[in-house]
Amino acid sequence: MAIGSMASPFIGFIADRRFPAQKVLAILNLLTAMLLFFAAQQTAFPGLMITVTLVMLCYMPTWSLTSSIAMTHVPAEQFPRMRLMGTIGWVASGAFSLVAIHIFEKEAFDGTSLPLYCGAIAGLVATVLNLFLPDTPPAQNELRKLSVKDILGLRTISTVKNKNFNIFILISFLAIIPFTLYHVYGSMFFADEQVKNITVTMNWGQVAEMLFLFIATSILIKYGFKKTLLFGLIAMMLRYLSFYLGVEFDQQWWNSIGILTHGLIFGLFFVCGQVYTDKVAPKEIRAQAQGFLSFIVWGVGYLIGTLLNGLMIGHYRVEEKCDWNVLFLISTAFTLVLISLFGILFSPVDKLKIESLK
Repeated sequence: MAIGSMASPFIGFIADRRFPAQKVLAILNLLTAMLLFFAAQQTAFPGLMITVTLVMLCYMPTWSLTSSIAMTHVPAEQFPRMRLMGTIGWVASGAFSLVAIHIFEKEAFDGTSLPLYCGAIAGLVATVLNLFLPDTPPAQNELRKLSVKDILGLRTISTVKNKNFNIFILISFLAIIPFTLYHVYGSMFFADEQVKNITVTMNWGQVAEMLFLFIATSILIKYGFKKTLLFGLIAMMLRYLSFYLGVEFDQQWWNSIGILTHGLIFGLFFVCGQVYTDKVAPKEIRAQAQGFLSFIVWGVGYLIGTLLNGLMIGHYRVEEKCDWNVLFLISTAFTLVLISLFGILFSPVDKLKIESLK
């Protein structure tokens, strides 16, 4: 996932300067479907790893590209409600898996190639639907030579030239590091806590996410960018504080708070952060700007967060169980520092036009 996100700025460059974005999106989904089909044919780990990595190189850039297409045709602040459908799709895929396991029996579905075939079919459906999206031609027709800056998305920083945007990028990069402790290793924590039905338990976070994405637009319009983004960071601090209290006092009901805050964190900070990026980026590089945000957060930051938290889990693991309260206390303190830095350094940006709900 992290490696795949690193291709996002390059794809954004193509959409901004070469081809209509909806056609680029269709090609990416078609390649994703084909590669998932080839992945299902693999019988050895190296072949599977290579094809799945190629899948993610094609799939992850669709996150930023769909965001860019959506915010080209509708007011950007309405985007969280559109992004809600992605969360519904996430929940639907989990529900589909439960149905498939019931139909095929667990041993005939889990651990087989069938989920990959299902993903390939979904990719083909997405490809067809992409062709019916509104036409989104390149914002610039200039055929500038592709450079390292374009591949890495670094031209976004030099073009935007906005101190607040640079601070936002830096805080987003740092915020994804504690975020991955739950997003990547949450199931490991719940396993140590002997929680039953871990997948279903964690999916309550996605259910809450649907609600918070629906109201994120209203929060953004009422409070502006700075307070909305701060609310998301505060929710992350509350997540790890609640997990810490649950472990420290052996009260698992605290975990419910940590799970349900997932929607607040994702909706108010990461999704509304995409809206902020769209507002400050010049029209001609909006797809690149979204790609650069994805590269920094879901690429480099996600990879560093995964590796760093993995090392800490290994360091604090004793007798097959991790000392989770130490990790959660570190993440709580780290997020508190981010809240303070963001509150001090990020100047009010409410002068950016936020359209009212209609």
